[in-house]
Amino acid sequence: MNAQETSHQRNFFLTLFTSLFAFFLAATTFLPAQSDYRVVTVTDGGNISGIVKWSGPVPHDMEFPVNKDLQICDPDSKKTTNLDRLIVGPEEGVANTIVYLKNISSGKAMDLPEQRRHLDQKNCRYIPHILLVPQNAELKMESSDATLHTVHMEGAATFNLPFPFAHQVTSRVLSTPGLVNLHCNGGHVWMSAEMMVVSHPYYAVTDESGRFELSNVPPGNYEVVAWHEGWVREGKEQTYDVLTQHKVDRPRFAEPRTWEKSVTVTGNHTSVVNFVISNK
Repeated sequence: MNAQETSHQRNFFLTLFTSLFAFFLAATTFLPAQSDYRVVTVTDGGNISGIVKWSGPVPHDMEFPVNKDLQICDPDSKKTTNLDRLIVGPEEGVANTIVYLKNISSGKAMDLPEQRRHLDQKNCRYIPHILLVPQNAELKMESSDATLHTVHMEGAATFNLPFPFAHQVTSRVLSTPGLVNLHCNGGHVWMSAEMMVVSHPYYAVTDESGRFELSNVPPGNYEVVAWHEGWVREGKEQTYDVLTQHKVDRPRFAEPRTWEKSVTVTGNHTSVVNFVISNK
């Protein structure tokens, strides 16, 4: 083998090694963070409760025209449907806000409500709009509608599941913690939901009054986060109706918003943490 061939061979292996190293680096960069949460017996645990409230004028562009499967999607002939992005109650409480502890490493066992890990597709809406699924737990999905829906997931889980028949349950185990966006690719472009796959139980979703509670928290200092999916419409994006293969426009929204507050939890005591959110 002459010097030129040796040089070409050396360059080939150098390029191959560099490519493999770059691939390995990229793969490890995108590996999900591993949870180090430990389940322990909580002694003299405290509670954190509060309200997420809206301040200022409430946006009025949360409606979207219903233009497909009207008998199923619009049984009351309203011609529009609520996008469920911002629900403000009569006392200004904001529903569907996820409130959680940011910096907790040990505590009670997982006890998140079962109804937050079961998704139904009814009248062309995802119910519930906000899901909480423990890491490595099962999400059950079904459709109550006699039309084709899909559950298209993007984020910490990537599934695209068709639901051509009513009341057939499909399940998936979700192993990666993080946020998952849900959309329907069956032409019902207003359908959306958000799912948080979580590694510890100190998560709650605000009710219609904006109230939440985190129970049996070990005494200590924590950061409480209020997370909302966002309500500001930024235009539209094109997608395909898998049934008709036609392009359709889906509303596009701004990024989710978060607010943080510090709290000290003492034994057998309820600490109050309130959040005020607005368009500002």
